[in-house]
Amino acid sequence: MKCRLIFSLFLLFPLEMNMMAQNKDLNYYIVRSFESSPLLKDYSNQLIINQMDSLIQKATYKPQVNLSSTNFWAPIFKGYGYDEVITDGGNYNALITVRQSIIGRGNMKTLLETYSLENQSIKNAKKISEQDLKSAVTAQYITTYGILQEISFNEEIQNLLNKEEVFIKKLTENSVYKQTDYLNFQIERQQQSLLVVQQNADYQNNMSLLNYLCGIEDTTFVRLEEPHIVLLPSLAFENTLQYYGFQIDSLKILNSDALISYSYRPKFDIYADGGYYSSFTYQPYKNFGASIGFSLAIPIYDGRQQQKQHDKMKMSEQTRKFYQNSFKLQYKQQLMQLYQQLKQTEKMIDQAQAVVYSAQTLMDAYGKQMQNGDAAITDYILTINNFLNAKHTITQYNNNKLQIINQINYWNYE
Repeated sequence: MKCRLIFSLFLLFPLEMNMMAQNKDLNYYIVRSFESSPLLKDYSNQLIINQMDSLIQKATYKPQVNLSSTNFWAPIFKGYGYDEVITDGGNYNALITVRQSIIGRGNMKTLLETYSLENQSIKNAKKISEQDLKSAVTAQYITTYGILQEISFNEEIQNLLNKEEVFIKKLTENSVYKQTDYLNFQIERQQQSLLVVQQNADYQNNMSLLNYLCGIEDTTFVRLEEPHIVLLPSLAFENTLQYYGFQIDSLKILNSDALISYSYRPKFDIYADGGYYSSFTYQPYKNFGASIGFSLAIPIYDGRQQQKQHDKMKMSEQTRKFYQNSFKLQYKQQLMQLYQQLKQTEKMIDQAQAVVYSAQTLMDAYGKQMQNGDAAITDYILTINNFLNAKHTITQYNNNKLQIINQINYWNYE
């Protein structure tokens, strides 16, 4: 009696959970996953840091002003000490120096283009990460929702069996059915109840995984809403995020190649300083002054390093093109395969629906006959199992269809 009470409470557990359930849709989980993703936050911070680096780079080519002071005293005691001709007895200065590097507009533009391209690369990488995360969350949502669908129709069968049990029990008491037939029916009903309990546990486990992917701390029962996943229009490879990434890499290589050329241009700096510079040996009060100068560096020969560096950039571009062409081929093949799978799955869904309809009709007919004792219980149980298998099959096919659409949409994400 005690075991039966516990089992009954266990069966009521899903019903109580359903009454307390919150309804949440796919968009809720996608938004939460974006909000809680440390990788996406990292990319956002990288954009800010890169912008700061760009401003720092600009600042290095503005006039640099420094205040410096160097002071030393070299005393001579009884003829001992540093040579006064070298030291002048000491040296004291306090100078303000202004230095300006002269750089051409083309060179500056190329330098700053480095940061612009890096920003584009980070933004594209962030979108691809969003694409990956959205696809992963959607796939887990579809899997979890599929279990919820199976729970729903298994609960319907459970309720049906509970109603049939009343009639079968009376017919057994009136000797229409054998006691063994009634026990066989009871076993089927209990197995169906146990199946619902197992599926509820499976649903909760998959919900935990979905929450984990989205960074959600929540153990309450949630009833997922039907995912409305629409097949997005196909994009040409040249319009995908992956192709854009390859193009940015190409521009980076061109930019690096241009910087190599600019690094071999003459370098010209001018400077000016003003302040106090004295050895204190003669009229130190007059040693205030200023100076101006420049420095020039012209590369002449470096063992053909420049050409070798240009050759490295050419090889990098060839490698990039190889990866791009290879990825383009894989992209087309994968989409063709996915569209083929989608078409096949839709055909199987149509066939499975016909099977479900036939199994439903037969089960209803047997159910009516059972109430009058005109059908064998074993035949009715077999019909129920056939119906469950058909419903399970169509649920799987529908979920497979949504999973395929999710994979296709992954490549059509903008």
